[in-house]
Amino acid sequence: MAQPPLLVQEKLLLPSIGVAQDFISFKNVTMESDKYLCIRETGAQNTVVIVDMSNPLNPARRQISADSALMCLDKKVIALKAVTQGMAGDTLQVFNLDTKTKLKAYQMPETVEFWKWISPTMLGLVTASAVYHWDVEGASDAPTRVFERTPNLVGAQIISYRSSPDGKWAVLIGIAPGAPERPALAKGLMQLYSFEQQKSQPLEAHAAAFANVKFTGRDAPSLVISFAQKTLKDGQIVSKLHVIELGGAAPGGAIKRNAELFFPAEFGDDFPVSLQISEKYGLVYVISKLGFVFVYDLESATAVYRNRISNDPVFLACTSDATGGIYAINRRGQVLLATVNEPAMVPFVSQQLGNLDLAMAMAKRGNLPGAETLVGQQFERYFAAGQYKEAAECAAESPQGQLRTREVMDRLKAAVPPAGQKPPILVYLGVLLQRGKLNAAESGELARLVLSQNKKELLVNWWGEGKLEACEELGDAISAAGDKDFALKVYQQCGAGAKVIATLAEKGDIQALIAYTGSTGQKLDYMFLLQSLMMNNPNGAVALAKMVAKQVPPPVDVNVMADLFLQRNMIREATAFLLDALSGDRPEQGVLQTKLLEINLVTNPQVADAILAGGTLSHYDRPRVAQLCEKAGLYMRALQHYTDLSDIKRCIINTHAIDPQALVEFFGTLSSDWALECLKELLVSNMATNLQLVVNIAKEYTEQLTSAKVCELFEAYNSYPGLYFYLGARIAFSESPEEHLKYIEAAARTGNLKEVERVTRESSHYPPDKVKAFLMEAKLPDARPLINVCDRFDMVEDLTQYLFANNMLRYIEGYVQKVSPQKAPAVVGALLDCEAPDEFINNLILSVRSLLPVDGLVEAVERRNRLKLLTPFLEHLISEGSQDPHVHNALGKIIIDTNNNPEHFLTTNPYYDSLVVGKHAEKRDPNLAVIAYKRGTCDDALIECTSKNALFKPQARYIVERADPGLWQKVLDESNTHRASLIEQVVGTALPESRNPEQVSVTVKAFMAQGLQSELIELLEKIVLQNSAFSNNANLQNLLILTAIKSDKTRVKGYIYRLENFDGPAVAEKAIENGLAEEAFEIYKKFNKRVEAIKVLLEQLKDLARAYEWASKCDEAPVWSELAHEQLAAGQVAEAIASYLKASDSTRYVAVTEAAKGSGCYDDLVKYLLMVRKRVKEAKVDTELVYAYAKTSNMAALEEFISATHQANLQACGDRCYEEGLYEAARVLFAHLPNYGRLASTLVRLRQFQQAVDAARKANSPKTWKEVCYACVDEKEFRLAQLCGLAIIVNADELDEVSETYQRKGHFDELIALMESGIGLERAHMGIFTELGILYARYRPEKLMEHLKLFGNRLNIPRLIRVCDEQQHWKELTLLYIAYDEYDNAAICMINHSPVAWEHVQFKDVAVKVSSTETHYRGLAFYLDEHPDLLCDLLAVLQSRIDHGRVVDMMRRANQLPLIKDYLLGVQLGLASRLEKHELIEFRRLAAMLYKQNSKWRRAVELAQADGLFRDAMETTAQSGDAELAEELLRYFIDKGEKECFAACLYTCYDLLRPDVVLELSWMNGLTDYSMPYMIQMLKEYVGKVDLLMSERKEQQKEKEQAQQAQRNQEAQRNAYATLMPLALPAPNMVGPGGPGGGFADPAAAGSTGGFGHGAPYGAAPPHMGGFGAPGYGQY
Repeated sequence: MAQPPLLVQEKLLLPSIGVAQDFISFKNVTMESDKYLCIRETGAQNTVVIVDMSNPLNPARRQISADSALMCLDKKVIALKAVTQGMAGDTLQVFNLDTKTKLKAYQMPETVEFWKWISPTMLGLVTASAVYHWDVEGASDAPTRVFERTPNLVGAQIISYRSSPDGKWAVLIGIAPGAPERPALAKGLMQLYSFEQQKSQPLEAHAAAFANVKFTGRDAPSLVISFAQKTLKDGQIVSKLHVIELGGAAPGGAIKRNAELFFPAEFGDDFPVSLQISEKYGLVYVISKLGFVFVYDLESATAVYRNRISNDPVFLACTSDATGGIYAINRRGQVLLATVNEPAMVPFVSQQLGNLDLAMAMAKRGNLPGAETLVGQQFERYFAAGQYKEAAECAAESPQGQLRTREVMDRLKAAVPPAGQKPPILVYLGVLLQRGKLNAAESGELARLVLSQNKKELLVNWWGEGKLEACEELGDAISAAGDKDFALKVYQQCGAGAKVIATLAEKGDIQALIAYTGSTGQKLDYMFLLQSLMMNNPNGAVALAKMVAKQVPPPVDVNVMADLFLQRNMIREATAFLLDALSGDRPEQGVLQTKLLEINLVTNPQVADAILAGGTLSHYDRPRVAQLCEKAGLYMRALQHYTDLSDIKRCIINTHAIDPQALVEFFGTLSSDWALECLKELLVSNMATNLQLVVNIAKEYTEQLTSAKVCELFEAYNSYPGLYFYLGARIAFSESPEEHLKYIEAAARTGNLKEVERVTRESSHYPPDKVKAFLMEAKLPDARPLINVCDRFDMVEDLTQYLFANNMLRYIEGYVQKVSPQKAPAVVGALLDCEAPDEFINNLILSVRSLLPVDGLVEAVERRNRLKLLTPFLEHLISEGSQDPHVHNALGKIIIDTNNNPEHFLTTNPYYDSLVVGKHAEKRDPNLAVIAYKRGTCDDALIECTSKNALFKPQARYIVERADPGLWQKVLDESNTHRASLIEQVVGTALPESRNPEQVSVTVKAFMAQGLQSELIELLEKIVLQNSAFSNNANLQNLLILTAIKSDKTRVKGYIYRLENFDGPAVAEKAIENGLAEEAFEIYKKFNKRVEAIKVLLEQLKDLARAYEWASKCDEAPVWSELAHEQLAAGQVAEAIASYLKASDSTRYVAVTEAAKGSGCYDDLVKYLLMVRKRVKEAKVDTELVYAYAKTSNMAALEEFISATHQANLQACGDRCYEEGLYEAARVLFAHLPNYGRLASTLVRLRQFQQAVDAARKANSPKTWKEVCYACVDEKEFRLAQLCGLAIIVNADELDEVSETYQRKGHFDELIALMESGIGLERAHMGIFTELGILYARYRPEKLMEHLKLFGNRLNIPRLIRVCDEQQHWKELTLLYIAYDEYDNAAICMINHSPVAWEHVQFKDVAVKVSSTETHYRGLAFYLDEHPDLLCDLLAVLQSRIDHGRVVDMMRRANQLPLIKDYLLGVQLGLASRLEKHELIEFRRLAAMLYKQNSKWRRAVELAQADGLFRDAMETTAQSGDAELAEELLRYFIDKGEKECFAACLYTCYDLLRPDVVLELSWMNGLTDYSMPYMIQMLKEYVGKVDLLMSERKEQQKEKEQAQQAQRNQEAQRNAYATLMPLALPAPNMVGPGGPGGGFADPAAAGSTGGFGHGAPYGAAPPHMGGFGAPGYGQY
């Protein structure tokens, strides 16, 4: 029977993993890809079940509450959607389950009707009005609105949303109720949207999908949409599948194809629910609601197959990318996988459907078998028609590489393409490169073609992409092109050892060659290889010699290898080798080192120079090398090797041939004395040429030679240029004054005046005196260097005198005007000292005017009593608007000295410095000084001047007017000897004259600050008590009373009674601060401050009785409140509550409440809280009132209160009552709330357990259930405890605690009963089943195995494994190991505990799944010891997983080798498969022999043919008895041209060959002569056989005639005898095994009619007998 083209298998049954039937629906189940399946379970505890389809029997359950859950397409990321109370729309969240992090969250303002992953990072969201895209890895948290829904989808249920692979199209699918005449046929609605055009098209369809498909004749794939529809039009049902090309259409227009969807008549209301496309096979799967699958070809829209895969409705489907099939989920919970049956698909299409073109296309597209004949025929048709391009493409795309052979490539290479077309072989290889990897022959051919066009980079790219197969042919082509590295990679990968060695040697990569040969076990002939490389690859020879020399000991002597190079005049190679060999620089290598240097100094001095520069050799003959270096012109190397000063001096003068830098470095190796001698030699030999070199050397080694000696050297030869250059390099960083001086002298002597000027200007290290003296003596034409020195080191006067004496007035003017105007005063002073003309001085001053410092100029001129000289200059500056204080100071001094109306100047000029001018005027007129000081607010100077000159009245007036507290503090200080005189003038004159309140205030404050209380009181009484402008001043009255409070308390009450305008409350506070509480009380009474008055009585006088009298007298609420506060603080709670009630004060109800609770005054507290409750509407008041009722045990009032309207926190009250043991009150409160959890706890305390269980049931809280449960257990109320326990154990987190509690108290039977009841619950979880298993293991082991078998898929196996191991339940432990896929442990457990745990069938099943090889051998040893009769059975299943040699060794050691004979016969085929690839032919013959012994005749013959063992092939064929194999071998000999073998095969396989075949083959191939002996023999045998047959036939005919005659005679005799018998009796000898009428005379002659003689028909007997067919006998 033909196999179906579509295979369907059940991958998972959801109820088997604990998913209830109610949750298997479109709303609860999602499957976005073939990776994960997600199921939402709702109920008391919402969970999400995540099924990894690679391990479906171990789902993950997570406590998640969501309205929808979607697993990502390719990673463990889940998207959740839920409704949050109080918020519009849906809450969206995305989590990474591996990293346990939230990737993104968003509150969607609209309700999301449908959502789906459209890519691994993008979610599509569908709301009632629009579609959104949400990028979970994007920067924005909000989804993007992409398009609006079309009106045709209004009110429809959205069931699918997809986007195209390029993201340019999207399709939205919905369904709606069907038409009234067919309501069961749902209407399919579709919206197709283009993102580029931003347009939508409404259509009718139930399912749709996008895909890329390459249509025939197109170069690039096209994007298509395929959709399925089933609609009712004009009363007729139209069911179609459409395939439409999208986007820019290719030439010829967009492709549109459609096909009918054939639904059976009895399924008229069935409709498509999903459409999936397999790009692997190019198929479209349409899945209907009632379980039908329609398979169509995507490219042609041709129907391929239809079948019903599910009897239950299907609501969900998705593609299986790994298999090219689809997953479908039905209402029963079956997860079905439908995949293409690859061996059957193409034969089904070609034979059952008769569509050869479609079969060919599907075979090529999906690489499917079954189209071999069709592809071969198509290729031959193309090739015969000259369509080489099509033939090449056909061969390249042939399914499973059928035509990818060397013969096909040879034909394609030989074919000549039409003009303008590519060669067929290039087309063939190009198609293969696009499809995948080339084989060895194709890779070699491609390499030759590409390298012939010099496009090696293409080959490198293809190799990197893995499109080429490594083979020797490919490596040879690349090596011939010159790329040895690339070729080496190819050779190594394909295992061509000889080619690898040859390539490495040719490359000269000796290290890699040694490593390779070492890994392959080969040895090298170093001398032979070295000599070969010297001829072919000198660099490789050097590398090999280096490697050999490094071995310890070296296989070849170093001298021998060096001589080999030198004998062939390979100086360069010998040098390279010796340099590496002598790298160790050992003393015993001295001769070789000298030899190496001699060779190169004679032949190539530059190489010798480089060797010496390397410094790697140190044991050669240095004098000899020095001489050779000097002869070779390497003077620098000679210098480095000479050790005698005379040799060095002789050689060193050759500076023309020595690198200056090297010579400089050489001097660093000499002593200072030798270096100086050499420098002298250089100067003497050629000073002009060598001067710069000498300078450079001196600069480099100044520290060794010392700068003093270097300078002496240059000075000895009068080489001032050398000295100049030498010191010029050091002057920038030298700090030696002597060097700077010498440099200035050298620069001056060489005429570098600019450098002299620069150094004198910039340097800070030369000795200024010596430099000044040198410059004055040198009398340079440019005085700037001298000016720099004198200006920098303040020798301006000497400079001025020098310049004035040498009549260099121009430089004086330039210095003052341009260089340093600030030093003009010193210049002017020096000129005055030199008695220079006044006119020159005035002109000089005026030339700089505002640039020079006036103060310095005035000081210099004033010191010489020539101040009047500056009058014109100062007036000139003032006329120019100068505001410089120094200018005006100088002018003021001149005016004071000349007494030219100084008062006017002092009062009107705003620019002079009062202190300076005042000091100048103080000696001449103190009053003028006072004016100046007052004008400049020079306090200290004015006080000092007036005190010294007894001018106290101006001093007092100035101080009062200043109103400066700081100044008052200074003059009123006790250290001031003139304080009394000053106070007298202030009180008597200055203050009475003042009308400024601020001045009076500051003065009073100053007196207070200095503690002059008596003086202050006296002063204030005059001002306040006497009629004055300040008599009613409130501040002064306050000050008078406060002063009296501080200094004379006896006057306070008098002032209180006399004064009316003071600040009573403020003064009272000060009185309290100073201990005058009674005075403060009087002040408060005077100002009618009753609350403040009682505060004084309470806080200051501490007199509660007097305060009570005052409160009774006042009878005001605030006064009573203050009294109540103090009574409360004093602990008089009852009295305080009475006062609060009189005051109706509820402000401190919290403190009152706490105090009353502390003192236990709950009756008073009830009254107080009732008053407070009328004014304060707060929950705390009602709460405390409830608590007070509870404390007074007034349950009636309590129940009445809580029944009315209130704001009490009954929960908090109940908790307090519960904690304080007021359980009855707590019960009332918790029952009223109701808080069933706390009520249950309270009832437990009241020992009302039944009521507690009822309350716990209403509370339904794990904590409550546990509390009641444990209490019932303690009281041994196990029935009630079980009710509670069942409610607890459904929560997995609480299960362990319940179990531990029961076990700790020893109630094992009750705990087991609880768990047994728990497994029957609807919410029973894995923990309950596991815990019950643990309890069985510990306390009821006889029930454990049954439990494991019944509930194995609902157990936490690792926990049970540990428990069973502890309790030594080995059989159960083995079962658990197997269920948990720990097959190694299961096998070891059965081995270690075989009496209990071992079962043979089970052990075999486990053994094939064991991962550890050692476990296999332990199992074999176990069977050998305990079950040797079953050992071969075990070995049969382990044959592919064990080392046969080790098994044989085990059996041989145990002397039981014959025991495994059957196994050894079975493994021969495995050995044969290994031997057939061996490099030695004898081993391959062994492989063929093994195949022959195991009846693998064809394989044995193929091996013999491949090795040319034609005799073996013929013998094997003859033994096989297979005629077809014999004919194939005969044809093989003909194809190979083996005529003799052809003839031999005719006799060897004589019995298997058909003569007609032999005759035909020999005639067609011209082998008649070779087959003629066979034909002669065959004809002879045939003639003999024919004669024998004819004789046998004659004998058989004769025997048959004789038998017939004998039978006729017997029948006649019976009939004659039968006529004599009565009618009712049977004839003699007629009763046979069949009974009367059914027997027969001779069994041999009986016919098929069962008892009717020899087969005569009915009615053949004589009529008078009725015949044996008559009813009387024939039917008896």
